[in-house]
Amino acid sequence: MKLLVTGATGKLGSKIVEMLLKTVPAGNLAVSVRNPKKAEHLRARGIDVRHGDFDHPQTLDTAFAGIERLLLISADGDNEARIRQHTNAVAAAERAGVAFIAYTSLADAADSPLFLAPVHRVTEEAIAKTGIPYSFLRNNWYLENEAGSIQAVLAGAPWITSAAGGRVGWALQQDYAQAAAAVLSGEGHEHTIYELSGPLLSQEQLTSALGEVLNREVPIQQMDDAAYAAIMKEAGMPDFVLPILTGIQEGIRIGALEVESGDFEKLLGRPVTPIREALTQLIDELSATK
Repeated sequence: MKLLVTGATGKLGSKIVEMLLKTVPAGNLAVSVRNPKKAEHLRARGIDVRHGDFDHPQTLDTAFAGIERLLLISADGDNEARIRQHTNAVAAAERAGVAFIAYTSLADAADSPLFLAPVHRVTEEAIAKTGIPYSFLRNNWYLENEAGSIQAVLAGAPWITSAAGGRVGWALQQDYAQAAAAVLSGEGHEHTIYELSGPLLSQEQLTSALGEVLNREVPIQQMDDAAYAAIMKEAGMPDFVLPILTGIQEGIRIGALEVESGDFEKLLGRPVTPIREALTQLIDELSATK
């Protein structure tokens, strides 16, 4: 049985590949990447490296040929570009006769008010329309998304937010990677939707846990979106990024990520990495890359 992971040189994709290699022979694993040169280390380990570009559907026909189980990792970019790319990938999977598609989606994708949700809603619908058995991995929020804020705290700054009391199901990418690998390589996941969320925490609860890890108080400053954007701009964020950042804060504030489920633990076969342990791991990684 041949499995394929798209975007395998990305942060999440690379973790998923490593997790798959623990249980799947390298000869049964393929990856689809835009730049095969960046995946030479995977080829050296016996993985089938294929060129696949979501903006060039003809490359996907070759990349997906002979694949039975596909993990489609959502692409980066604006909503319009991502919808086009994902639609291309789904159509190519159908043409190739792929027997199963797992897709990294978003928490509560079908009904979420978060501005990122339309991409995932359209992609899920496109996959369902093919009639191919699927599993939607509705990832809540990566703790790694907060790396910039954590680095600022390490440098002595307060935690800045406009998310008010909204709660988030943060978890490490490593946990999401393990769950994805379990679904792609496992059985019994056809026509499933998994809401993958860590324990729901507010910004105050997250910063309290961060303070315990750092053994000092972490001040938190709640503000409105305009003030938040101004501080992000002052910190060097490009203008085009500011609406994205404030959109995420607004989504959290209105509860878009407050999705509770035991699906994560079901797929992992263990509890999600506790938040203090997860923060410690992330801080160690940030310190190592300085």
